[in-house]
Amino acid sequence: MKAIIPVAGAGTKLRPHTYTQPKALIPLAGKTILSIIVDQLREAGIQEFVFIIGYLGEKIQDYVTENYPDIQSHFVQQNDRHGIGHAVSLTQEIVGNDQAIIVLGDTIAEYDVKQVIETPCSLLGLKNVDDPRNFGVAEEDEDGFITRVIEKPTIPKSNMALVGIYKIIETDVMYQCLHKIISANEDHFVDFNLTDALECMIQQGVSFKSFKVSNWFDCGKKETLLYSNAIMLKKFGGNVFEKNSFQNTIIVPPVTIGEGCVIKNSVIGPNVAIGEHTVINQSIIKDSIIGAYSNLVEIVLNSSLIGNDAEVKGVSRNLNIGDNTAIDLAGGKS
Repeated sequence: MKAIIPVAGAGTKLRPHTYTQPKALIPLAGKTILSIIVDQLREAGIQEFVFIIGYLGEKIQDYVTENYPDIQSHFVQQNDRHGIGHAVSLTQEIVGNDQAIIVLGDTIAEYDVKQVIETPCSLLGLKNVDDPRNFGVAEEDEDGFITRVIEKPTIPKSNMALVGIYKIIETDVMYQCLHKIISANEDHFVDFNLTDALECMIQQGVSFKSFKVSNWFDCGKKETLLYSNAIMLKKFGGNVFEKNSFQNTIIVPPVTIGEGCVIKNSVIGPNVAIGEHTVINQSIIKDSIIGAYSNLVEIVLNSSLIGNDAEVKGVSRNLNIGDNTAIDLAGGKS
């Protein structure tokens, strides 16, 4: 079985951070979104991965090559972004007729990955949501088989949302449906949903069952990313490198602090993730994510997302700052 991970999106809702870094490499609870996904699949026995890259794709490729030299990696370029369905269609030559598990590159969920892989039928991950109109929605019969899927319905007949995890046995039918949908549309600006191909497969007699996820973490925008960071830190605990330098500093768990950090005269936590080689002095930080190689002085941060190589000096603010930024809140110019 091969894993297909689409990571070609521009991540516009997380700008300015995604101007310089792919959304999949945004830090979360001391890891990256992509590393959490890959680690889940590796632990379940998956060793061959197909990454669909596009925007800042070279950073994805470098990250995977450096951090996962033991897996078999393929990189497929999606030069024109026409949706997840189009992205997946580009993987046919590599996947062939092998079974596949597709996990969207911003989808982190808690589920029994090994059981999903070993189940002898195609599966779709579902989660009950209050308002399913912004998601793909699945309708099930009383035996747990999925009878219909529809993308972002105006009047949903079900509250079961597709979470972005798909285990496909009949990949040949999936690719046939994808190419049929794409070739039938002459609009060069349309996005093609994977949901439409799944519905095509159902109409052709492919049986899908559902599996439920216990938690589904939304990594699509700043507020939900910070909330997901807090939940994951509380669930899995933090990680503080012992060789870091802490002087006159209070750490309030859970936090994760990367290697090579220097923190003085500060209060850190709870629910804080700090990247490696960051320097913090005379600051109070809680419920925030701080990128690597940043410098924070005399600042009070709450519910803030700070990119890599950022410099922040001054007074309390709620911030959303991208990479390579210098801001002096004490009165200097940015």
